[in-house]
Amino acid sequence: MTVHAFTDPVFDAQKVFRAAMNVLSRPGTLVPLEADVRPPAPLSLEIAALALAFADHETPIWLDAALTSVSYVGEYLKFHTGAPITPHPVEAAFALVSEPALCPSLTSFTAGTADYPDRSTTIFVQTDTLRSSRSFTLRGPGISGTAALRADPLPPAFPREWAANRALFPRGVDMLFAADGWIAGLPRSTELSEA
Repeated sequence: MTVHAFTDPVFDAQKVFRAAMNVLSRPGTLVPLEADVRPPAPLSLEIAALALAFADHETPIWLDAALTSVSYVGEYLKFHTGAPITPHPVEAAFALVSEPALCPSLTSFTAGTADYPDRSTTIFVQTDTLRSSRSFTLRGPGISGTAALRADPLPPAFPREWAANRALFPRGVDMLFAADGWIAGLPRSTELSEA
């Protein structure tokens, strides 16, 4: 398989960016992510497209162990975005997680500062599915009543960690989940509980 990034970098990045902003403004909503991207395995199409749309030379990227183990993944991202790859989660503007059950604690990433809460890490997570029978109930801005997040797998302590993250608001990390051509968002303002 031939590895390549966006065919039309400006148009494709804008399309992916709009989809990501849509799911972050409407937590729990599934939106299709269409991108003609062929990243090196085990980097998924969806996570690669998000990284290509968001990252640049000023936004360090952290890769989980599975992605770090394949040197070409980091080289692909550096070449197409200019973003440096950092081994330290706390330094990352973006974190790419291909094995969500092994994701480090959310406290490993930067939550921003009181003066600059926007300087937090955004975590892109490749899950097996966004339509799992295991469901989390979401409440908060952008949600009429409640919504559901059905991303699976996630770390066992995820609900507790997310509650601690939300308590930091307006600081805190934001997350985008992807699987099978779809994405869902979980901004730091969203309350999450097990259904």
